[in-house]
Amino acid sequence: MVKLTVLYNLPPGADHEEFIRWRTTEHQEENMSIPGVIKSDFYIVKEAWQQEGLPYRYMTEAYFPDMETFRKAFFDPDYQANLAESLKLIADPLFLISEEVLTEVKEQ
Repeated sequence: MVKLTVLYNLPPGADHEEFIRWRTTEHQEENMSIPGVIKSDFYIVKEAWQQEGLPYRYMTEAYFPDMETFRKAFFDPDYQANLAESLKLIADPLFLISEEVLTEVKEQ
């Protein structure tokens, strides 16, 4: 599995509540409509360990079955154009692309 993690902030003066409404509705629907996406999560970062302050306030994760599917979807010119528009609403984005090596689920 491949995971796209995006850490980011809002630009100065942005409305947090308006952003949350957009991110959890319209933008979440856009994320889930990306070809190959299995799951998409959104988080508000609450704490950072061994860090003064929070370097990032928000985190989005999107999961794809494999690297080929991810690359085909993420680097599609239409998707990149849509992404460029979404990036206008955030600040300081950091995109991390990781490939799963191991997953273990503890039995309850």
